Amino acid sequence: MDLKSFAIVLGTISSVISATHAQAVDVTRIRGSVVSVAGSKLTVKDRDGKTDAITLAGGWKISGVAKASAADIKQGDFLGIASVSKADGGSGALEVVIFPAALKGTGEGDRDWDLQPNSRMTNGTVADVTEIQGRSVTLTYDNGQKKQIAIPQTTPIVTFAAATPADLTPGIAVFVNAERGGDGKLVANRVVVGNHGIAPPM
Repeated sequence: MDLKSFAIVLGTISSVISATHAQAVDVTRIRGSVVSVAGSKLTVKDRDGKTDAITLAGGWKISGVAKASAADIKQGDFLGIASVSKADGGSGALEVVIFPAALKGTGEGDRDWDLQPNSRMTNGTVADVTEIQGRSVTLTYDNGQKKQIAIPQTTPIVTFAAATPADLTPGIAVFVNAERGGDGKLVANRVVVGNHGIAPPM
């Protein structure tokens, strides 16, 4: 997959962490594992044990995630970090996604997220990286707003990677951003798959 095609694939994933759609829709984030794939029908068992049947829209996209580390994060990088407030103040990362340079600015901002209760998703540029009392980063976004987030050593850190539909094998971990229509059926334009041995942490 060339850089242009890869950027298009990842660009579609930006809606995963964008603020809202232009029109109100019922967006459902599904985290689980593949049960089966039959034509355009993807069946996923979510983390609560519920099975969801998802229709893959025409032209749907797929991307993988590959393991990265805190040592890969440097000033000027663009990150997506899900976090929660810490008891002693500040925010602690639940997961970190390092975006390729071609996608810097994707979904920039800070918003509610549903990875855990009261979690937030912040997409921004790394202003600095510090090692005081553990590793932390300061992200800048939305015309100069800043947020400092501590990254515990156990935090999953990934970057996007190439994937193909053949990677959707039974039992493999996936993250699906789907829309529920008025008929209650789920439709997705994209799937993120843990095809490099790493479950999508989003």
